[in-house]
Amino acid sequence: MNIDFLLNNISNPAFLFFILGILAVKIKSDLYIPENSSKFISIYLLLSIGFKGGQELSHENFSPEIIWSAIAGIAIAVLIPIYTFFILKRKFDTQDAGAIAASYGSVSAVTFVTACAYLETQGLKPSGHMVAIMALMESPAIIVGLLLINFFNNQSHEKKPMREVLIHSLTNGSIILIFGSLIIGYFANERDALGIKPFTNDIFKGFLAVFLLDMGITCGKRLNSTLKNGWFPLAFGILIPLINGCIISLLSALITTNTSNRFIFAILAASASYIAVPAAMKIANTKANPGLYLSMALAITFPLNITLGMPIYYDLSHFNW
Repeated sequence: MNIDFLLNNISNPAFLFFILGILAVKIKSDLYIPENSSKFISIYLLLSIGFKGGQELSHENFSPEIIWSAIAGIAIAVLIPIYTFFILKRKFDTQDAGAIAASYGSVSAVTFVTACAYLETQGLKPSGHMVAIMALMESPAIIVGLLLINFFNNQSHEKKPMREVLIHSLTNGSIILIFGSLIIGYFANERDALGIKPFTNDIFKGFLAVFLLDMGITCGKRLNSTLKNGWFPLAFGILIPLINGCIISLLSALITTNTSNRFIFAILAASASYIAVPAAMKIANTKANPGLYLSMALAITFPLNITLGMPIYYDLSHFNW
């Protein structure tokens, strides 16, 4: 791993705002981001990355790589929750194991956004279709996680109808927004798209910094609840993302030779959802402990990926078989 990449990532202003948020909680500061503002910034980030991805996609020629990338993305989102569920079942009950497995099988849009910003520092950017791949990977893991919970749950009265689970997963707000923005960006004409570029591009990094400050505050509040469960959540939240990210960064060479796309595949495999999955579990799996699956994804895996993970995945993405 190139130590310069790691140092550059740690000194990134967005990451430093994330650390500031954690420190603010630890020194019991009254610093906070209003909930409405936080929601608006989340909407803005998803809208912006979706629209930019649609614009990039409109300039791409449809190719077998796009089809294989979509298939690979869905396969990753299905396989990760399956194998992690059985690891988690050794320490947690079915509800918690399923919720955590779904989180780690699904993706983090904010980690994706941060990874795109990281690529920009290297003078690179992923192909537009990778935005669509990210959106495709969000729902399958939620569905698989809930299927596993339903199948292994001994209390039949707690099982949720799969139709309800499927509808909620596919109509989740973040999925609708990212797909909708992608489609709008794809069909928008070049002149009008250029007119909103200051909104979708120029202020993007500033909003990302504020959002990561908010994530740092949330992370600081939830860190203790994770550590109370012993060493296992900490080890899982570190090792599983690194394993997933390293394996996919190498295997992705079978699908694409584009280093940026391989890096994004690795990030998507290594990330854990703390937006879409908690929203789905709140409805379909109320017995799961959000203080566990949410804090593992946010307080352990997210900072791991944006510091140590990204330089490792980036280096491995240059490896050719």
